[in-house]
Amino acid sequence: MKQTAVEWVLEKLTETHTNDEWKKIIKQAKEIEKQQIIESYCIGCLDITKDENIFPRETSEDYYNETFKS
Repeated sequence: MKQTAVEWVLEKLTETHTNDEWKKIIKQAKEIEKQQIIESYCIGCLDITKDENIFPRETSEDYYNETFKS
């Protein structure tokens, strides 16, 4: 499993900051980054194929889950 830069920083922060507010911020940051990765994948596939039906959004979510989820 790969770890994004945001995940690495958040992991280091949670070693010293564990309150509920930090957990909320961390969850939001991870979701924002996930959406950015998925969107980038979609844009990259569209740039290559010029056909949005070849690589639908579900494929990009599969890519994210296979690459960044354990």
